[in-house]
Amino acid sequence: MTSAPPAVHRPRALEHLIAGRPTRDGAGVQLTRLLTPALHQRLDPFLMLDHFGAESADGYIAGFPDHPHRGFETVTYMIEGRMRHRDSAGHQGLLDNGAVQWMTAGRGVIHSEMPEQEDGRMEGFQLWLNLPARQKMMPAWYRDFPAASLPRWHDEAGVTVTVIAGASHGVPGAVQRAHTEPLYLVVQMAPGTVFEQPLPSSHNAFLCVYRGAIHVEAEMGGDEVPAGPLALLANTPDSDGVRLRNAGTTEARLLLIAGRPLGEPIVSYGPFVMNTEAEIVQAMQDYRSGRLA
Repeated sequence: MTSAPPAVHRPRALEHLIAGRPTRDGAGVQLTRLLTPALHQRLDPFLMLDHFGAESADGYIAGFPDHPHRGFETVTYMIEGRMRHRDSAGHQGLLDNGAVQWMTAGRGVIHSEMPEQEDGRMEGFQLWLNLPARQKMMPAWYRDFPAASLPRWHDEAGVTVTVIAGASHGVPGAVQRAHTEPLYLVVQMAPGTVFEQPLPSSHNAFLCVYRGAIHVEAEMGGDEVPAGPLALLANTPDSDGVRLRNAGTTEARLLLIAGRPLGEPIVSYGPFVMNTEAEIVQAMQDYRSGRLA
């Protein structure tokens, strides 16, 4: 699908770059944690963003065995590799190249994410999206989106956008959430191309380049964003979107993510994210007693 870019007249500037923290999670999977609890309020409703990636099985083969969640949603985008999901609600699915898994933990779910490959590269992102207080105890929900089923648009210049959530250039995403209005785009930009995306000025927004580099254009110049760090976009009251340019000689690939803040208290402990400490204690008790899921 092709579409003329919507006009962005007052693009957001880059606020600053945030270097990720290399770590291991699950049973030893190598990853870079880009969004940490220190950013919970600034990037409300987003709670975490991990970029996992390893060239050999030593970095991912142990996977993520059974573990619980309560109070939020997880969105996993697989760039390359194969990973099997199973959970306590009876869902299972296979994530492979370009696929997306969207899981609402709600009141509680126990799941595993285990590699179905023993060699080759595995790479992807997992985002945690908060739920409003009134929905934190909703039933768990899960859906897989194979790469071929995800909505996309492209222009003649060489920009292709996969619309995981929200909408872009008139194309609605695979998932819509009224309470947080998330926008989740995977953007591929050929050299010399420009991409514009309208955004409400009230939404928090960031991007992460994982191939090449892009230029975040602003009214007063702009800034280069290399592959790797999380790029926090400024909350300017009169801004109307974001304008990106690939001024390099190779293709750029990035995630552009934005959402409406909930403005609620955030209390987190490991895999549980609630609004009060008492609710966290209850989640731990429910898990230990087998009542979580």
